[in-house]
Amino acid sequence: MRKLVAVVLALAALAQHRPAQHPFAPIGGVSPFPANCDGDQSPSVHFPNSAVEPNIAVDPANSNHLVGVWQQDRWNDGGSSGLMAAASVDGGRTWAASTAAFSVCTGGTYQRASDPWASLSPDGAAYQIALVVRPGNLTGVLVSRSADGGFTWDPPIDLAIHPAGGDDKESISADPNDAHYVYAAWDYAISNNQYVTSFSRTVDGGATWEPVRTVYAPGPNGYTTGNLILVLPNGDLVNVFAVQTETNGAVTFRVAVIRSQDHGATWSSPTFVASDQGIGVVNAKTQAPIRTGAGLPAAAVDPVSGAIYLVWEDGRFSGNQREGIALSKSLDGGVTWSVPVQVNQATNVQAFTPNVAVNRDGAVAVTYYDFRQDTGPPDTLLANCWRIVSHDGGATWSETPVAAAFDILTAPLTTRGPFLGDYQGLAAMGNRFMAFYVAANSGNFSNPTSVFADSEDRLRDTRTTPAIEVNRHPGHPRIREIKESKRPARK
Repeated sequence: MRKLVAVVLALAALAQHRPAQHPFAPIGGVSPFPANCDGDQSPSVHFPNSAVEPNIAVDPANSNHLVGVWQQDRWNDGGSSGLMAAASVDGGRTWAASTAAFSVCTGGTYQRASDPWASLSPDGAAYQIALVVRPGNLTGVLVSRSADGGFTWDPPIDLAIHPAGGDDKESISADPNDAHYVYAAWDYAISNNQYVTSFSRTVDGGATWEPVRTVYAPGPNGYTTGNLILVLPNGDLVNVFAVQTETNGAVTFRVAVIRSQDHGATWSSPTFVASDQGIGVVNAKTQAPIRTGAGLPAAAVDPVSGAIYLVWEDGRFSGNQREGIALSKSLDGGVTWSVPVQVNQATNVQAFTPNVAVNRDGAVAVTYYDFRQDTGPPDTLLANCWRIVSHDGGATWSETPVAAAFDILTAPLTTRGPFLGDYQGLAAMGNRFMAFYVAANSGNFSNPTSVFADSEDRLRDTRTTPAIEVNRHPGHPRIREIKESKRPARK
């Protein structure tokens, strides 16, 4: 019966998500899932037809081969009914939808799935990782492999299942030069006051995965999150993450890296890139919170030179009045880092949820949202997605809009405000970039958000409002969460 359900759902997905013929046609939005397919009877609020938190991967051997993933039908208190995937072999002009059996709605056994991430090996195999959740405490990390590059998916492998919960924010990284190696990393609560970095890898192209082990522990009252493994051109690994540490009662929050020169068998002690002075994002007209990617760094590596670029939300550039986008880079494999600089172009408004990519020509792209085109009415909050590109290592930037303004208040609500995702997708395709992002369908609460893919710069309006936005309740988002709950969740 389960196989029949999975087949029916797969066919429904393909019917609902026909290949998009226009860069601004939605890749995901309208749900293929039957109502109440997850059997979740909790009192939580469900948002059917919401698509949030996308991620995209590019085949290192074929830049026209892409796989994107996202959450479909979000719950307000964590996770979604299921994860969707879409594959393209023509550079994003057309897409075919698919699902891996992570949750009940896609043929699995867990009620909710979250935090989708994808990666492609040089042999064309695709990997998808997910956080699975049962209401209550259970969490787990599952991986599914696709031998045909994202069109169909193998039954998932459990990397970790914890009945008491504690897993969060996983990512997966295939070695772009050696299809044998794929790496997974996430944070796990070993106690109520410590999250560590968990790690697993396959050395045989996904046939088996090594037992999970801790590769970094920040100590009591310490927390890691947002672990993301980069593979340098020489095969070395750099794991990027955010970390809170506490010494003699003093709390610090920083962006950090650990490094491996043996494919993840051993890891260095941490190198601290910079302090993370994120303060969170609010609706400046009401001071109501907006859930963004605060506290989660994004990173990319130049596939030729090995230069590493990190971006994150940070309030330092405005004296902690509003979030900006900070960038730091390393030219020596993550050993030393440049002083953070602000790269968002409209500095008088809040900017949030950045991502970064580097193409084969060394050009660096950063995407982010901001509110520069918002207007006065308090019942709307207009956001835009922007892309900036630098051809000189981040010294200068050119900017173009990725999407027209939309009302972010249409997005599904979480316990920390309207939600587009803790991250968005951005990938380098040869000498081009592909933004894989969420925009709200303004005012359409029955179909609140959709996923879009666009590799072109089509809009040219960079009008800036003279308004100056201020967050009147600043405080580091991750630290604030920890104060509210000893077991914070960003699911």
